[in-house]
Amino acid sequence: MDNSRFKDKKNKNAPRRDEDDGGLIIGRNPVTEALKAGLPIDTVYIDPSAGGSAGHIRALAKERGIVVKDADERKLSKMCGGASHQGVAAVGACAEYAEIEDIFKAAEEKGEEPFIIICDEIEDPHNLGAIIRTAETAGAHGVIIPKRRSASLNFTVFKTSAGAASYVPVARVANLAAAVDSLKERGVWIYGTDGSGQDYTEVSMTGPVGLVIGSEGFGMGRLMKEKCDFLLKLPMAGKITSLNASVAAGIFMYEIVRQRRAVKG
Repeated sequence: MDNSRFKDKKNKNAPRRDEDDGGLIIGRNPVTEALKAGLPIDTVYIDPSAGGSAGHIRALAKERGIVVKDADERKLSKMCGGASHQGVAAVGACAEYAEIEDIFKAAEEKGEEPFIIICDEIEDPHNLGAIIRTAETAGAHGVIIPKRRSASLNFTVFKTSAGAASYVPVARVANLAAAVDSLKERGVWIYGTDGSGQDYTEVSMTGPVGLVIGSEGFGMGRLMKEKCDFLLKLPMAGKITSLNASVAAGIFMYEIVRQRRAVKG
């Protein structure tokens, strides 16, 4: 990826980012300049005990609709590899977020029933990147993630997705449950992945599909589970009773592909 796109054309002094450091911007002045220059920033991390210009940085980020998260000295030092961060760091975005409407438009342009992946608190960026990569190859029309308690479109996600994050619309919503309700109102059936569900091969998924992938450690949340129209499970024949979230997502996605092709055939 050409890093030059992250430099403001009107400001030669605007900070630049390198993919190799995960798109990290460290320190108060660099983060302030990045915000002023309009660089694509995903999340700003601020030590809540930091005073002075930290408050101004928080306000600038919120003006741009950028997520601001509190991070103490220990977390920031770990993120920044021991570099002097002055209580502030920011993570760059590898792509712009889409709207849910963009996902429906992508399906409409292909003349297909909506095929949407909903990530319920997938916090590992490698898992999110792998899910986006599989979603792209399986022909899904988009991915929905929550603003909080989720990995985001940072450079780790971009690398793991093998660039698929540039092609798959990813919508980030403030309230995932409300987003699911809006999908249901538009005729999308919601399929959750849970050990209490039916065998995934025995459920029809040929219509408009919203596939919910639960978090790595706990699966779907209670509210999200209640929102589902169907629950799906993978048969487990071994001693291990769960799969990595991105691996499970891939199996479910390609079952949807198989079923849709069977109907067309």
